[in-house]
Amino acid sequence: MANDKKSSVVTPAVRAVTEAVQPGQIEVPDILPVLPIRGTVMFPGTVMPMGVGRQRSRKLLEECLPKSKVIALVAQRDEDEQNPPPANLYGIGTAVVVLKLVRQSDGTVSIITHGLGRYRVRPFVQHQPFYKAKVRRLIERPGRGKDFAAGVEQLRKQAKQLIEITPDAADQALNVLMNISDPGHMADFLGANLNLDDAQKQDLLEELDVAKRIRMVHQYVSNQLEILRLQKKIQEDVQSSIGEGQRKMFLREQLKVIQKELGEDARSTDRALVDLRERIEEAKLPERVMKEATRDLGRLETVPPASPEYSLLMSYLELLAELPWHEASEDKLDLDEAQRVLDRDHFGLDKVKRRLIEFLAVRKLNPDGRGPILCLVGPPGVGKTSLGQSIADAMGRKFSRISLGGIRDEAEVRGHRRTYIGAMPGRIIQEIRRAATNNPVLMLDEVDKLGADFRGDPASALLEVLDPRQNNAFVDRYLDVPFDLSQVIFIATANYMGTVPAALQDRMEVIEIPGYTDHDKVQIARRYLVPRQLEENGLDAARARWRVSAIRKIINDYTREAGVRELERQIGAVCRGVAAEVAGRSKRSTKTWTIDAAIVRELLGAERYTRELDTRVKGTGVVIGLAYTPAGGEVLFIEAAVYPGKGRVTLTGQIGDVMKESASAALSLFKAHAAEMNLETDALSGLDLHIHVPAGAVPKDGPSAGIAMYTAIASVLLDIPIKPRLAMTGEITLRGRVLPIGGVKEKTLAASRAGIKTVLLPEVNRRDLEEIDPQVRKKLSFVFVETVQQVLDEALGRTQLEKAIKAQGIKLRAIQTDPSSGVIDPPPILQ
Repeated sequence: MANDKKSSVVTPAVRAVTEAVQPGQIEVPDILPVLPIRGTVMFPGTVMPMGVGRQRSRKLLEECLPKSKVIALVAQRDEDEQNPPPANLYGIGTAVVVLKLVRQSDGTVSIITHGLGRYRVRPFVQHQPFYKAKVRRLIERPGRGKDFAAGVEQLRKQAKQLIEITPDAADQALNVLMNISDPGHMADFLGANLNLDDAQKQDLLEELDVAKRIRMVHQYVSNQLEILRLQKKIQEDVQSSIGEGQRKMFLREQLKVIQKELGEDARSTDRALVDLRERIEEAKLPERVMKEATRDLGRLETVPPASPEYSLLMSYLELLAELPWHEASEDKLDLDEAQRVLDRDHFGLDKVKRRLIEFLAVRKLNPDGRGPILCLVGPPGVGKTSLGQSIADAMGRKFSRISLGGIRDEAEVRGHRRTYIGAMPGRIIQEIRRAATNNPVLMLDEVDKLGADFRGDPASALLEVLDPRQNNAFVDRYLDVPFDLSQVIFIATANYMGTVPAALQDRMEVIEIPGYTDHDKVQIARRYLVPRQLEENGLDAARARWRVSAIRKIINDYTREAGVRELERQIGAVCRGVAAEVAGRSKRSTKTWTIDAAIVRELLGAERYTRELDTRVKGTGVVIGLAYTPAGGEVLFIEAAVYPGKGRVTLTGQIGDVMKESASAALSLFKAHAAEMNLETDALSGLDLHIHVPAGAVPKDGPSAGIAMYTAIASVLLDIPIKPRLAMTGEITLRGRVLPIGGVKEKTLAASRAGIKTVLLPEVNRRDLEEIDPQVRKKLSFVFVETVQQVLDEALGRTQLEKAIKAQGIKLRAIQTDPSSGVIDPPPILQ
């Protein structure tokens, strides 16, 4: 059976006693089909529509209505029972005549029934495909006497009052009530329309004594009349106590009046406020914070829940209760265990690990010391972010991470003032709340990518957070009370410190993490990347064995990076290809794969990068420079060409203003010393010079290419090629001095990866030699220079340089076309 309920709330007009069908005019058989109904009770003398959805009930209507329109409606005891057995049906129901059957477009069936009389429905003589039972009409016992008549009139009077004050009563309900003369029919009419549950309505149906039924209905009418009068009184009291501007608090005022009528205290019934008060007391807030919380709790108890201020106060007090004012993780001060955890998760990074072990040692000797504020600086993919989690694990602390990339609103750090709709605390307080301890390891990721606009400068807001002498009383604008951040270990990460304000740099201990050497990448791949990718792709070492040659193949021919992110992606691509073969897409799926360089070439395709040093630096005027970028060290090729012209200079390759100035200084310096090289200045004025830095789509800037540009100009004008596999970096002055530069570790690492053998560095940078990776030092030969003359001696060769100076004039190469596009007027210093 499916649902068989009344189709909607039936109004008194629909349920009104009707004279259309008289019970005496309908013959009721001794055996009737039984239609179980739920959610309502059918009374004699009333008309009620209902929807029929259950399959057995629809079967009953299809088979019986063509023969006889009389059926029995019996209420279920358990409304949730889909196929009720006879034991779940009441013993007394109502025989009805089906006045109309309507088939809906959605396939459901609706019927309109008229109650004929009370019948006992027992025993059941048929169970399938629907119920049939013997029925026996029950005879009512009419009431007599003056008391009965008075009770009937009193019921009619109260029922009239109930209908008059009921807001949604049908207009014709009162006329129907006044026209019913039979007391039993009036009791049935009221019972069908009162707000009673099914059991109470069934009791009225089973009551055959009309006098008792009248008294039962009288009691129900009196109760509902009292409720309606009380509701009306509450509404009148509310309307008199509120003005036009307070109508949004209407429901709250109603609740207050109801509690007053019941004699209850609002504070004792509002469990949310009671629970909040208990949580605040358990949090053991500092004295100043507790004073603020107590004041706001008092305000909250007087503010209606419908007011926006209520939710604001509730959110604020919940934050105070949830912040870990005194909860802290216990530090693991076992230095050997901490070293083991750090070595387990990261290869190398000895300087960072040593600094953390030093912090733990100090913490062990001085438990009340302040937490360090570290800034890990290095190219992408070297493990800065993941190192924060390892630090937390090594110390036994909670870990939280805040990504600062692209943040431009100061409120993201300090929070919004509570005067604003939708105000929230800053990211610092939010992460402390989530960590549930006041001493987590908090990582400030990508601190070099903070922005600034009209909403403030987030970098300036971090000054207080990252000052160990101030952050013990950090005040978030939303919180508006001090919170101690001195026990938090802040770890910032950045790719490039050039964009970080100097004041912010001054508050952090900067630890540089250079890129990895090829040897380091091989070890990282073997220990971490390959096992992780095998697991993620459903493989194991028994099915796919990686050789070192395969890893080196990927490092040399498919990646160009300081970190290992692209390396892991390429290893994952190879693992996915092997997984596809192992899963059965190839005849070789049954064998164990040994992944070597040939397999890598087969699965990854043609090499993406090639060693091009020897081909790029053939001829004169091509010099290899070294650059430092946020992505690590890079190798630059600086090319120079001369051709007949009017002394103009062309600079291309999307180079910045500083780099253009370096080119101007290099040419001016060369012209100043032209006589020493047996070159005539007038001859130079008849030549145009073009300096180009390839990879024109990539912006380039900085002063460290000064000696490279000077050497390129000298090489092309003196017609001397540069020594093979030699690179250089350094800034020049107009007096021919070579000034120190930065990023030596990253630049030398890039030179090592590119296959450079000799690197020219400024003499002052000799002090940076010990910071360079030992393996890089073994692969490179370092030459330290102080003047540009030393640069030319090393780059061009002293012997070749002397021969060129003794030569008579300059041999200019034939130029087929004049590259006029991009030609700019020479700066004043070149004229």
